[in-house]
Amino acid sequence: MSCLMVERCGEILFENPDQNAKCVCMLGDVRLRGQSGFPAERRGSYPFIDFRLLNNTTYSGEIGTKKKVKRLLSFQRYFHASRLLRGIIPQAPLHLLDEDYLGQARHMLSKVGMWDFDIFLFDRLTNGNSLVTLLCHLFNTHGLIHHFKLDMVTLHRFLVMVQEDYHSQNPYHNAVHAADVTQAMHCYLKEPKLASFLTPLDIMLGLLAAAAHDVDHPGVNQPFLIKTNHHLANLYQNMSVLENHHWRSTIGMLRESRLLAHLPKEMTQDIEQQLGSLILATDINRQNEFLTRLKAHLHNKDLRLEDAQDRHFMLQIALKCADICNPCRIWEMSKQWSERVCEEFYRQGELEQKFELEISPLCNQQKDSIPSIQIGFMSYIVEPLFREWAHFTGNSALSENMLGHLAHNKDQWKSLLPRPHRSRDSSGSGPDHDHGGQGTESEERTAREGDSS
Repeated sequence: MSCLMVERCGEILFENPDQNAKCVCMLGDVRLRGQSGFPAERRGSYPFIDFRLLNNTTYSGEIGTKKKVKRLLSFQRYFHASRLLRGIIPQAPLHLLDEDYLGQARHMLSKVGMWDFDIFLFDRLTNGNSLVTLLCHLFNTHGLIHHFKLDMVTLHRFLVMVQEDYHSQNPYHNAVHAADVTQAMHCYLKEPKLASFLTPLDIMLGLLAAAAHDVDHPGVNQPFLIKTNHHLANLYQNMSVLENHHWRSTIGMLRESRLLAHLPKEMTQDIEQQLGSLILATDINRQNEFLTRLKAHLHNKDLRLEDAQDRHFMLQIALKCADICNPCRIWEMSKQWSERVCEEFYRQGELEQKFELEISPLCNQQKDSIPSIQIGFMSYIVEPLFREWAHFTGNSALSENMLGHLAHNKDQWKSLLPRPHRSRDSSGSGPDHDHGGQGTESEERTAREGDSS
């Protein structure tokens, strides 16, 4: 991918129009100081949608239009150069490897490859720095720092950029979700059927893509951006809008941090393209495309993991699994994630209702209950993918464990269904009855559109 000019908070001009962008304003990790002297909320491509503002009568006459929605979600930039370009030293404290870890966090990291790893506890123990702490540890554990001759301070600076560009006010799509996906990806990279073929580059790509796959997520989904005529929807022609933005933002941060600047240009270009391919694979609208291809490979037994192309495809599948693995976690953690993602759906529905827009699928809190949303998601999205993943791994211990949790969690949600839904489910008209994980086309579409990944 050739580029004429790069500024993470400025623009990128691509020589090739097929790159799907003429210019992309990359994210800044700047913080604005208000009159009180305290840092104000970071502004990224999606300024924080303050739902308190919607209930403020002072603005009631100003925000009741679609035009106002567009303004709330428009690009707002207060600085056109990043902290680094302006010569300002990042304020975040530098924690290198184990030196400053709390004892409990260090103990947890010794079990980071266990499927019952509690990312919520880990985030608390690291004072909200779970993503940075986890990635520093995994890069060291996998020998990536030594292999690629990475500077530890530069790596930390890059990871801080990534972590800070997640929106902490999002109930679900935040840095903790990114850390959770990264931990799951680490587990999948250790699967015996895959691990013996992976190169250091494969491992680094998998971990980086997992960490950055949802960076600067606005907390609303692609259909919302399209129907509010958001500039990113126009820029990417309504195709994988969020995923393209996550990818371009990641490239901007990599270039600004100069993490890979010492590597050959051809290698860094290849890394950027492969990161894009991995992150774009998380678009839930491409679920059937990848599932059909995986089934064909497994049926024909023609996967050759010695070939870079086939390894990359399985990295895509692994990242897709990691991104939606919450229903396969133990109930206590799975339930928390389910409540968080539904809260994000409901916030979008509330916003749509206030602006008199059609409420998106699964975003109506009065009609769409958490149990019904989760049962549909498990039946039509999660189960089909994880059954094929288990087929690929040869029903490994981890795959069996995940499928066991999935079945248990599905039963738990069924028991929590409102009574009318529960009776329909038991009588054969429920969302997952006799489908074997395969729903109707309209049901699958609803599950996909309701997902904000």
